[in-house]
Parts: sequence; structure tokens; C-alpha cells
Amino acid sequence: MAKEKSVFFCQECGYESAKWLGKCPGCGQWNTFVEETISKQKNEAVRLLPSSEPIGIREIVYDDLLRIDTGIQELNRVLGGGMVSGALMLLAGDPGIGKSTLTMQVAGRIKLDTPILYVSGEESRQQLKMRAQRLGVENERLFILTENNLSTIEKQVKKFQPKFVILDSIQTVYLPEISSAPGSVSQLRECTGRVLQWAKGLDISIILVGHVTKDGSVAGPRVLEHMVDAVLFFEGERHNHFRILRTLKNRFGSTNEIGVFEMQERGLREVHNPSEIFLSERPQGAVGSVVVPCMEGSRPVLVELQALVASSPYGQPRRMTNGVDFNRTAMLLAVLEKKMRLPLGNQDIYLNVVGGLKVDEPAIDLGVIVALVSSMQNRPILDDVIVLGEVGLTGEVRTISFLEKRLIEAEKMGFHLAIVPKGNLKREQQYPLEVRGVGSVAEALKAILGGA
Repeated sequence: MAKEKSVFFCQECGYESAKWLGKCPGCGQWNTFVEETISKQKNEAVRLLPSSEPIGIREIVYDDLLRIDTGIQELNRVLGGGMVSGALMLLAGDPGIGKSTLTMQVAGRIKLDTPILYVSGEESRQQLKMRAQRLGVENERLFILTENNLSTIEKQVKKFQPKFVILDSIQTVYLPEISSAPGSVSQLRECTGRVLQWAKGLDISIILVGHVTKDGSVAGPRVLEHMVDAVLFFEGERHNHFRILRTLKNRFGSTNEIGVFEMQERGLREVHNPSEIFLSERPQGAVGSVVVPCMEGSRPVLVELQALVASSPYGQPRRMTNGVDFNRTAMLLAVLEKKMRLPLGNQDIYLNVVGGLKVDEPAIDLGVIVALVSSMQNRPILDDVIVLGEVGLTGEVRTISFLEKRLIEAEKMGFHLAIVPKGNLKREQQYPLEVRGVGSVAEALKAILGGA
């Protein structure tokens, strides 16, 4: 008889404890510990990873053809040029954001001559067929399997021998030899480990669809993110039709690239020029609105920053940001109060990045300051001006990277003047539009608004 013991796991982060705890020491959440029974019997799972001998790194042959075209260029960009053969990827996002829509479109467009297996533990065959018809998916190599038992799924994988598998979702499947419920820490860890063996041993590219917790992180133990090769996160506001695909981890490419999609009735449409989309509804001559070129990986994107500064009717003024770092904004407000003598202590301040994009690079600092001062003094900013530069605590404007790429994108979108850090300018270099260098916040405000 196999020995069994009871262990308490935190369902948020996977922290293990011999007894029940009210507050998790790992993630700080309350009432998240659940008792699970662990069997000490020997793991009899079939080993799929081939045994090998050590080999010199110079003897290993690397084949560039291991990249698989997904048929969706924005997804290829995020993955670093395509999906790698034998890679295990985790796709997470809020409910209703479009994870199943994206995976179904990939299954219909991917360039493969082998069977494609779509495994769903949440929907029936008829529901999947309904979505496929709505999205126009008619791939004759696509096979549908509705099953929760991972052992049964493994038999079908060995039978069909697909090179691409979608498992929607990892929280709904289970191994019968583990007594805990699907979605528990034990089931998630063991099921992901088994699927990892398929990917590496059978050379199958696999996408796992994962749920998220209320704070937006991937549900389950943190070890899941360590086991997979790439973690993709699908984000966006449910009332907004734009979706952003990011990589939180990527063993085969950069984690700085983003993919932009637009949710439509017939699925997700790729947005190849995000700047045009984000600026399409920008008002002319608006107060507190400024355009800033930010870098998302190797792609420059023009975004609109909007600021609203109003007298606070309460004793405690409000500070709210959407799409920019709150602490960074608080620092810039302190610079304005100290260096520019602007009375912001009794003002409500709201800052927003239009389109739902989240920007965290310091190159937007000067744009934030200009938008705030424009709103406070009720002075509009010229429509054909872009602002970029990092701001230090002494009020100086510091140099930024990829200036030429940002300026080329701005020139394409019809802008004529750029306020840039003075340290970035070079005498012998020609720029695609007029540039004006500034060395401090005071110089920038004087160049744009005629002084503070």
C-alpha cells in the first residue's frame, strides 16, 4: 500500500505547509490554504525525454527552420519570429479577453502539414464548431477533442501524433492518480510536468491556456511559469476593443515586443500600425493632451497622454493614473512643485494613456509634465508637436534611446516638431523633422507653452 499524507497548499502561489494557516507567508493572501492528499507511490509515468550523452556545444547543429509560422504576424513578432518546435507556452489573461479566440485563429492559420489537436476541457464540440464558423476557421487538419482526463488526452496525442496542440485550459484537466480536484496545486504541477514531457520528448509545440487570479497573475503555483518556455499575457479593457499581447517570459526571443489586436465580430484583427489607431480619435487643440513616442520592443508607438488638473473640493486631493506608473508620476509632481513652484498640493490630478496601453519607460516623463502643466494653466499644445525625454529629480532633461526610430514614426504620422533632450542632438546628423533640444523642464515648458 502506498503511504499518503495531508499537506496544505496555498491556491494562489503554491506555498506548502504542514498545517493550515490563515495568512499565506508566500503571497500574503488570506484563507487560501486547502488540504490535499499526496501519495508517496512511485511515479510510473512513461518517460518521453530521450536519454543522451554530454556533447560539446560546438557539435550541436542549430536549425533556423525550427521556427513555425503561426499565420498571425503580431503573434510571430511577440514570440521572436514564430513558434519554436517543441516549445511549451502558457497563454493567460482575464476572462472574456479573447484567449480562446486567439488560439482558435492560430489553429486555423498555422502553417503545418501535420495534424493539429485542439483539446478543450470547458466547451463541447458544438460550441467549438460554432466559434470556428464565426471566425472562418476551416482547416482540414484541425481535430477537436473534449476531454478532462490527461491520461486519455495523452493516448490521443500518441495516436494522432500532432505537431501542434492547444490545451484549453490547464486548470480543467486532471490526472486520475492524484486525488485532489482539478485546478489544485498538485494537479497543476503534475499535469504541466506531464505536458512538458510531451513537448520535449515528442517535439510538439503546445499552448496552454491559463486562468488568472483576481489580481491579474497566473492562477496556480509560481512553478508553472518556470516550467514553460514562454508566458504570454493577453491584456486590455473589456469595454475597449483593443487587445495587447505581451511576453512575461520567452526563452527563444525578446520579452519587450508587443502584439496589438482589435476585437471584432469575426475575431481578432491584427493592427500593423498601432500609432494610427491610438491617435485616430485625438481631439484637435485640446488642453492637457500631448503625443509621446514610446518604444515597445523594436517598434515605436505614438500614444496620447491626457492629463486633468482640477481644484479639489475635499481636504485630501486625489491622484489617479491609468497606463503609467503611479510612483513615477508622484515623483514628477514633486519636481514640478519644487523646481517650477507650481501649487499642486490642493489639486486633483488624473493621468491617462488613451487606448489602454501601459507605458513604463522613463522617456515619457517630459510628456507627462507638459500635459499636467497644460491642463493646470489651460494652455493647449500644438497638434503637430511630440514631446519626449527623461526627467531627473533636479529638473534636468536626460537623453533617451532610439531617438531616430521615434522621430521617423512621428514624421510618418504627420508631426513637424519634436521637443527632445539636448544631449541627444548631434550637429552632423539630419533628422526627418524639426527638432528642438531642451536641457531642463523650464526650457521645455517655455518652448511649448511659452513659460510656466
